[in-house]
Amino acid sequence: MDEDFAKLPEDLVKPLNDGACDHLLGITIPKIPLESTKNRLFDVNLINTRYVILYFFPMMAIPGKKLPNRWDQIPGARGCTPQNLQINEQKKSFQKYNAMPVGVSTQPVDELIKLSLVRGFSQDLLSDTGLKFHRKLQIPIFKLDNKTFYKRLTLVLEDSKIVKIFYPVFPPDKHPLVILNWLKKNSDDKI
Repeated sequence: MDEDFAKLPEDLVKPLNDGACDHLLGITIPKIPLESTKNRLFDVNLINTRYVILYFFPMMAIPGKKLPNRWDQIPGARGCTPQNLQINEQKKSFQKYNAMPVGVSTQPVDELIKLSLVRGFSQDLLSDTGLKFHRKLQIPIFKLDNKTFYKRLTLVLEDSKIVKIFYPVFPPDKHPLVILNWLKKNSDDKI
């Protein structure tokens, strides 16, 4: 029987803040066009909203395919599907704050497209197989089985500038509510 990747195991290891994102606050995101699940090149700098919620995640599980060995023992690795499901469910809440969530993973775009269709995601997911965000901004990564993955984190952008960093993110399925709470406290938009 296939494992239900939409639910988190109860015994996950909580990630610790290793300081890998301390340098990011206040930085302006450079132009980084990436392939999107909406079959287009997508650059977060061209989004016409007050806030862009740029969230990085390691890898969503593919139904019928086993996760990499020791995946659940890597702090912060497990939980990409529940996180994306919750972000999708909160779409209207993000819109109230003129905020648009955009996910970034090193997963190939064809896998992200299939998973978006299966799960019914409305948010854009970007494939950064070339690690452009890592090379230009030193977004933290980890390696496993000769593959490179982004660590889970969220950047809140305003006019392409990083105004808030959430790192580490845990538990990932509750994180969209944490972001919305921050938006409520920090946004002067009337809702």
